[in-house]
Amino acid sequence: MSTASTALPGRLRSPKFPNYPFNLTRQSRRISCRLSLNRTDENPPISSPHHDPLRIVLAAGGTGGHIYVAIAMADELRIASPSVQCVFLGTASGMESEAVPTAGHEFRPIVLSPENLLLFPFNLLRSIAVALKTLRDVGPRVVVGTGGYVSLPVCLAAAVLGVRVVIQEQNSTPGIANRVLSILASKVFVAFPSCSRFFPKEKCFVTGNPVRASLLKYTSKAVAKSHFFPGRKVGEGGKVVLVLGGSTGACAINIAMLNLYRQMLEDHKEMFLIWQTGYDGFDEMESLVKNHRRVVLTQFLHTMDLAYAAADLVVSRAGATTCTEILVTGKPSILIPAHYVVDIHQARNANIMAEIAGSKVLTEDELDSITLRSAIEEILGDERLMAEMSEKALKSALPDASAQIARHILSLALLPVTKQ
Repeated sequence: MSTASTALPGRLRSPKFPNYPFNLTRQSRRISCRLSLNRTDENPPISSPHHDPLRIVLAAGGTGGHIYVAIAMADELRIASPSVQCVFLGTASGMESEAVPTAGHEFRPIVLSPENLLLFPFNLLRSIAVALKTLRDVGPRVVVGTGGYVSLPVCLAAAVLGVRVVIQEQNSTPGIANRVLSILASKVFVAFPSCSRFFPKEKCFVTGNPVRASLLKYTSKAVAKSHFFPGRKVGEGGKVVLVLGGSTGACAINIAMLNLYRQMLEDHKEMFLIWQTGYDGFDEMESLVKNHRRVVLTQFLHTMDLAYAAADLVVSRAGATTCTEILVTGKPSILIPAHYVVDIHQARNANIMAEIAGSKVLTEDELDSITLRSAIEEILGDERLMAEMSEKALKSALPDASAQIARHILSLALLPVTKQ
């Protein structure tokens, strides 16, 4: 595998980059660019040698995992090269239409067929045609795909136009779309060494998953707790459980929590809940969870940095982005992988997390109010276990994934344009 690394016991290793500066030649000009992963005064942001704005298109939509990974990359691209323009393509009805503008990036809605495009060739061709028109209008130097039904037609359209494509795979096992796109991609970025075997070695890099920059900044636990529970004194012995039902809502987790939360809080006076239910079924959950002084119930958390900072334990699905966030924030976790996800990649993610971060894994068959409460109390009742889980998570994290991927993307964007 070209410059990609192999696995170390208990953690992943970052790829090694070539020494910079290096020279890029375009037409008769000779341009010297100095690239570095370290942001210092000696290594200024990368600037584009082209007269036109340097545009990067990111194709991301469907689930929060695809979207927030792309946002993290766009944030880093803007830091590395302030003049770069990141344009997101997605559907007007998807959560990306709200999440992307909120993050401060340009969003262009396109009409796509959300069905399994590989099984419906007509829908795929129609979606590619729509993407072709939009890409011609935007004129990107590179198109980045993060998986899902938005990524496939947009990346295929980019290949037709001769625009360089890169893809990023969040899970331990890639989806069909990324396996197909890897044939056309210039570079492939994966989160886990075990995933690299599915892609051409010469273009695959093990980087970890990008995470939002806000999660990498230190936030006082006391400040974070007071944000969610203002006026309610959360003492040193107070424990906060962060329950993440996923962006769309995990019914099984919500039902189990609904059946246990009141009695558990009654038995543990110093326990608090920050509970993200997801969008689906929130109104029903809100009607069932009556106002409780130690419960924050929300359909979606827009301040994830504060939520993780406040948390002593995370209860969640095993989506790749959430797993990465658990690692970089060093949180003990209980993972309940979704059983319906294609290729059961959440189960594989959870198994890897159990190995490298000590996460407690409950299958949906095992999940009920009794098993979940028992797992929560077991972890929160053992300070030594919590410290061990936190240490293992932090040691396995790759917090510079966004910076690594951004440098690769910009190096591709600065290469001469291929004939279309």
